[in-house]
Amino acid sequence: MAQRDDVKEIRFVPGKIYDRKEIHAKLGGQRQGGISTPKDKPVILLFTGEQGRHYGYEDGWQGEMFFYTGEGRFGDMQFVRGNRAVRDHLKEGKTLLLFQYISKGKVRFLGEMVCIGYDWIQAPDMAGRIRQAIRFK
Repeated sequence: MAQRDDVKEIRFVPGKIYDRKEIHAKLGGQRQGGISTPKDKPVILLFTGEQGRHYGYEDGWQGEMFFYTGEGRFGDMQFVRGNRAVRDHLKEGKTLLLFQYISKGKVRFLGEMVCIGYDWIQAPDMAGRIRQAIRFK
């Protein structure tokens, strides 16, 4: 899928490795966490990696579909902040860009994604308590 015209200036290449700090220098957005929502660009940045498994986040490919766990460290997840942004990205005219950590601060661009829905799953929070978590498709 082609990146939107107003984000093409960024020119992320699928498979290429980027420094997360440089991404934020160009786009803005929160520099930590899995979902970053730059204010001045029509993009939402998604970051995934193995370190998330320690906190109950189960991201990954199942066939041709990528599943991405929403944000929220404790208690049931809600559709606020980043979770709302991912769910509503098409309605808001924003592009989802997915990156995968390969080492500290280094991410591989996996490509542009489109959220086609979500499920509620049970997953542990950071305290180990089972809670309702959002899993985006």
